[in-house]
Amino acid sequence: MDFDFNLILVPLTIGLGIIWLLDKLALKQRKTRGRGKEGLIVRWAYDFFPVLAVVLIVRSFLIEPFNIPSSSMVPTLYTGDFIAVNKYAYGVRLPLTYNKVLDTGEPEHGDVAVFRYPENPSIYYIKRVIGLPGDMVSYNQGQLAINDVSVETKSIDFAANPELTSQLYLPGQVAPGQVLTEEGAAAMGQQEESEAQYFQETQGDNQHLVRYIEGMNSAQYAPFLQQQSPEVVSSEGTAWRISVPEGHYFVMGDNRDRSADGRFWGFVPDDNLAGKAVYIWMHKPPGLNLPTFKRNGTID
Repeated sequence: MDFDFNLILVPLTIGLGIIWLLDKLALKQRKTRGRGKEGLIVRWAYDFFPVLAVVLIVRSFLIEPFNIPSSSMVPTLYTGDFIAVNKYAYGVRLPLTYNKVLDTGEPEHGDVAVFRYPENPSIYYIKRVIGLPGDMVSYNQGQLAINDVSVETKSIDFAANPELTSQLYLPGQVAPGQVLTEEGAAAMGQQEESEAQYFQETQGDNQHLVRYIEGMNSAQYAPFLQQQSPEVVSSEGTAWRISVPEGHYFVMGDNRDRSADGRFWGFVPDDNLAGKAVYIWMHKPPGLNLPTFKRNGTID
């Protein structure tokens, strides 16, 4: 999610809105010449400004669509999922400036949140909220805890969809002179899935699945954890402990060993929140494939 459509939508809507208003109050081309005889720009303003204004209001303050570009949230979300994001869940914010003008709510433990990536705010990320402001988040030998209270976790048998498993890795160039074919990408996904372990976590009212890869612990390579928690180095990533500062959130992907999340780059400021992911409305497999609606449903 690396492009903010509002960068085009907002200036275009404002520009056409100004032209529409000028013609209404001063130019009066449509009134004097009649519909279809006014200047081209004025005609565009009348034809497109109302539509763009409605789209801008809906996208900025109500619901905005996003697509999932990676596997960091598997099994909750897969690459190619198209989702709807509730834009007023965490406060009503102005487009482009992102200033909060109305406080309508805050993230809760277990929410799937969309936010502007702290290290590059032009890019949008999606992760699960693990730690709220003031929380102490810890992890020890597979057990996640919030404020020293263990998150309810139990092992679960989960049969992943083979078609979705084949999409865990995307074909294409992976390094200079090194190209991953569609067949190779599918084989890598299937191999990884054979080593996957699934657990059900319960955080508040949110119950969801998380995925780990047997024999792998990416946390031991996480720079942020190494700075914040000396335990992560001595335990080779199997234990760590961090404190979430006020006005910030700690997030992780559900695909715990395949997610570049807060463990690697830090906390999400409240100002960076964009909304709460609430619904999958379409899935588009990579390549020349038609979209499917089999995955439609609410996001846990």
